[in-house]
Amino acid sequence: MSLIHPTAIIDPAAQLDSSVAVGAYTLIGPHVRIGAGTVVGPHCVIEGRTSIGAGNKIFQFNSIGAVPQDMKYAGEPTELVIGDRNTFREFCTINLGTAQDEGVTRLGSDNLLMAYVHIAHDVRLGNHIVLANNATLAGHVHVGDWATIGGLSGVHQFVKIGAHAMVGFQGHVAQDVPPFMTVDGNPLAARAVNAVGLKRRGFSAERIAVIKQIHKRLYRSSLTLEQSQQAIAELRGQGADEDVDLMLNFLAAATRGIVR
Repeated sequence: MSLIHPTAIIDPAAQLDSSVAVGAYTLIGPHVRIGAGTVVGPHCVIEGRTSIGAGNKIFQFNSIGAVPQDMKYAGEPTELVIGDRNTFREFCTINLGTAQDEGVTRLGSDNLLMAYVHIAHDVRLGNHIVLANNATLAGHVHVGDWATIGGLSGVHQFVKIGAHAMVGFQGHVAQDVPPFMTVDGNPLAARAVNAVGLKRRGFSAERIAVIKQIHKRLYRSSLTLEQSQQAIAELRGQGADEDVDLMLNFLAAATRGIVR
């Protein structure tokens, strides 16, 4: 109990590992579970049916597990599930899911959410994602592993952002962003492969070369989307089949069209 500041208010029904630290004036509700080694700063509110994993760092003034900003929400017992080793900087807001989706807002592990990030209802975040200051994700947005979303960017509801993609500063994202791509500008446009990010993550030169061919066939060959998918499939067998399949699966699941 020495890790809990005496001014914190923690419902007796909340389940906190004995190694959890809680700062001054933080409020934690009855349906909250927090795993080992997580540190919750001062002046935070964690409520709702919220499960937080191990080793997370939650800075001051965060609102986690509040009800959705959705007029259809009628008090259903929806959830927020957060993985391990995430960092939440100041003034992040993360909402519960809704019954209109799977009822769960879900964040993976090893993500960095900078100040004033908003995660709306039913969002799915993968792992190793960076959301810069004031990035705002509307309801039902899905973001793949290792993606980066620049500061002051807004992502429209139901948009999907693929793994290893990068959205530039002040991006207005209203269509799906394919994996590996860098997009920016107003209107938003696909610029190039996120080669710097891929190199940092240990992608070989051979894999990056295949991904550049994917980009060329998707964006530089004057093909229809269907023709592009067929041309991308022909790149199998060159040592980057997992990357080819990642792109093809993403394009097959795209529902809002892709950023061009």
